[in-house]
Amino acid sequence: GVTADSIIARTIRQKGNGSMILLHDAGGDTREETVKALPAIIQYFKKNGYEFTTIADILDKKKIELMPVAKDEQSFWGKYYDIVVVGFFLGNRFFFYVFLTAIFLAIGRIILIGILATRQFADNKKIKNTARKLPPVSIVVPAYNEEVTAIKTIESLLKTEYPVFNIIFVDDGSKDNTYKAVSEAYAQHPQVKVLTKPNGGKASALNFGISHAVNEYVVCIDADTQLKTDAIYHLMTYFTDEQIGAVAGTVKVGNETNIVTKWQSIEYITAQNMDRRAFDIINSITVVPGAIGAFRKAAIFRAGGFTYDTLAEDCDLTMRILKEGYVIKNCAEAIAYTEAPETLSALLKQRFRWSFGVIQSFWKNRDALFNKKYSYFGMVGMPNILIFQIILPLFSPLADLIMILGLFGSHPEKMLIFYVAFLLIDFIVGAIAFRMEKEPYGKLVYLIPQRFIWRQLMYYILFKSIRKALKGELTTWGVLKRTGNVKVSKNTVVGNSNEPPE
Repeated sequence: GVTADSIIARTIRQKGNGSMILLHDAGGDTREETVKALPAIIQYFKKNGYEFTTIADILDKKKIELMPVAKDEQSFWGKYYDIVVVGFFLGNRFFFYVFLTAIFLAIGRIILIGILATRQFADNKKIKNTARKLPPVSIVVPAYNEEVTAIKTIESLLKTEYPVFNIIFVDDGSKDNTYKAVSEAYAQHPQVKVLTKPNGGKASALNFGISHAVNEYVVCIDADTQLKTDAIYHLMTYFTDEQIGAVAGTVKVGNETNIVTKWQSIEYITAQNMDRRAFDIINSITVVPGAIGAFRKAAIFRAGGFTYDTLAEDCDLTMRILKEGYVIKNCAEAIAYTEAPETLSALLKQRFRWSFGVIQSFWKNRDALFNKKYSYFGMVGMPNILIFQIILPLFSPLADLIMILGLFGSHPEKMLIFYVAFLLIDFIVGAIAFRMEKEPYGKLVYLIPQRFIWRQLMYYILFKSIRKALKGELTTWGVLKRTGNVKVSKNTVVGNSNEPPE
């Protein structure tokens, strides 16, 4: 290292090069060596005829003229310069670590979901259907102002390949001709029961329909949905013992008519369906989708039925069934094609209802959070909602902003490396999801732009939902304007109930 003697020797060697000596403390141990060297340097140069003076003496000025005492009445920057500089430094560090935390949490979750979903996919392929008698099933279809889609839905259901089933259609006080149209078409059909009631919301309509079901099992679907002909069969093969309380089907977008619906299709494949595959492994599926879900009636009654105090009645009931100790499975082979919102305004309306409903359901069932009594649901499922559906998205816009600003900083490569790693892993897991669902890889070209823009939309929805929740405001079920654009080819809809699950 640098010593006092080496500093003295280096300085003396340059005595003929000028009349100024510049020393640098360099910090650390070198600083102490520089201080030790100063007396010897001064003594040497004085002996050799040099005189040490100040800038003030050279300029024939007084020191106070060159270095005036700071006055009390300084500007804001003069008074708070140190605070501002230190605050900027600490703020910069804080936001950088917020970005890193968000990125690493997101990457960690994506990898874990990918691993669990892949394992579930592999395990599912090994399932062999037993030659047992399949029980009768009641299919409950709640509807409110669904005259555009209701007839198509019932037509689709009547093509179901299943031994014994009936359809219970419940009109929830529609203001259009839903009840009239369905009643005229199917009132005399032996497999269809058409009911109507005063408007009370989706949960009320579901409970009403279930109360008229005589079978031990019910399948609940939305009135804008068309099922593959073997969907009911595949759902029911999962009820292998009394512990199975519900089985979630797989929802796909049936009206990919524009960029809005195409992006929703990607989200269903890579997020919703992928999550259910993963959480199936640890019995922590938190939503049996309203578009297609099978239930043991006893599990519904034991959990208290569909309740009216949340907008996500399917999420709330799923959580309560898990809390009752039942197992909830995912059935990737039971496919339903739903009509997704085709406009941005309709999409935001739907997703606000979902987001607000999930927050309500989480708060209602918060006693399960980190509660070992509820096993993985309490220790993984509920924390997943809290961290990745509520807390992290609140900070994610900040993380995106930090990433953009970081590109104009002194080391943009740091931000780019982390962000590109996140996008690459997300893309790979997305491709795995497409492979599992046998979807065309061509749609993957939309994945990266979809991810970035979709996140901004979901941030807006989440902020709006939390604001509404904190204000204690309520909202209603309502209905989206239907177009009837679910168009699925005959070959796609027709399944093969004689084959075991893939």
